[in-house]
Amino acid sequence: MEMKSKYYVVRDRALPEVLLKVAKVKRLLDADKAMTVQEASERVGLSRSSFYKYKDDIAPFADNTKGKTVTLVIQMEDEPGLLSDLLHVVATYRANILTIHQTIPVNGMATVTLSIEVRENTGNMSVMVEEIEELTGVQNVKILGVEK
Repeated sequence: MEMKSKYYVVRDRALPEVLLKVAKVKRLLDADKAMTVQEASERVGLSRSSFYKYKDDIAPFADNTKGKTVTLVIQMEDEPGLLSDLLHVVATYRANILTIHQTIPVNGMATVTLSIEVRENTGNMSVMVEEIEELTGVQNVKILGVEK
């Protein structure tokens, strides 16, 4: 019986240090094609064997989203213009909005569910989510799912 892989979207602060170091090694190797795995591993304080053990198990969120639909759930204050600011961030990254739903505000808070198509010309999704989180009035952003 074949076991299917399960995938999770996890914030970096919840990851073990070894996986964060593997991601750093991968970034170094991508940035400098002449660098060896040994050199990059030594630079971040990771053994080469640990890199090879985990290298296929971690990839930045942005690397896995091209051509997919990402659904975000955003908790935000009921402030005039905040939804417009959020949509402006999405537009800046050239993501295609497929659906948007905002609940009726309760106790000054509303939930927005946003489904976005990530195209080849869409900017870095991780940075886009960070910018949304930094908007004044946005309390929480969760990635509900990533689908083909």
